[in-house]
Amino acid sequence: MKRRSLIAASGAAILAVAFGRPALADATITGIKSSGTIKVGLGTFVPWAFPNKDGKLVGFEVDVATKLSQDLGVKLELVPTAWDAIIPSLIAGKYDVIIGGLTITDERAKTVDFTIPYEHSQVYALVNKKVAPNITKLEQLNDPSVTFAARRGSSASPNDFFPKAQVLFFDDENTQQQEFLNGNVTAISVATPSQALIQEEHPDIVLILEPSIQHTDEAFAIHKGDPETLAAFNDWIKKQTDSGWLQERFDYWFKGREWKDQVAG
Repeated sequence: MKRRSLIAASGAAILAVAFGRPALADATITGIKSSGTIKVGLGTFVPWAFPNKDGKLVGFEVDVATKLSQDLGVKLELVPTAWDAIIPSLIAGKYDVIIGGLTITDERAKTVDFTIPYEHSQVYALVNKKVAPNITKLEQLNDPSVTFAARRGSSASPNDFFPKAQVLFFDDENTQQQEFLNGNVTAISVATPSQALIQEEHPDIVLILEPSIQHTDEAFAIHKGDPETLAAFNDWIKKQTDSGWLQERFDYWFKGREWKDQVAG
């Protein structure tokens, strides 16, 4: 329903772009083409976007932003940003668009406009087996004795699913995961494919609880009230979805592991 409603809302604007009607003077897409550069805000976490061993940003979101800039015929400037500042920094004009696995939520939609989804995720709860060897079911996490490590600025807090549990918030995913692996908390909640990656690296510590606790849709985020830019990005996402390019890159980064040797130690 979200996808259909977003497409319907921007359908007229997409046709306007397709038939060559000029963009509004204040449209972000116009500024991007005039300046010759698109500035993209994103967080850094594997495998969405992360520095490889040479210090270069790589990942699914980097591939998406790179392809978009190439198709627009402009240069790409990536702006890594702390996750809890990702939307405020967009509003402040530090970049043109967020392409960073940002989940569509009603709360976020009050301050930004979302495109149609370009990726989809599942969120899983992970338990540290050494800290809580007796926890094997999701319902056991809803207890005051359980402490989660969560990433500040995430679309959902573990308390949304386990209201009795305690939650500690951290600024980045690496710190969140390290607290979990060090045994300082009982559990974490992470989006695919992070749950599989963490378990592969630490099979003696990590237990993935089934089923997933949340399904999410991710989209580009832009300034509110910019139908021309929204239409242009929606049109691009639809074309890359129909061509299979988005699925191919998604499968490479989220289902395969060919890229693991790029992760800095």
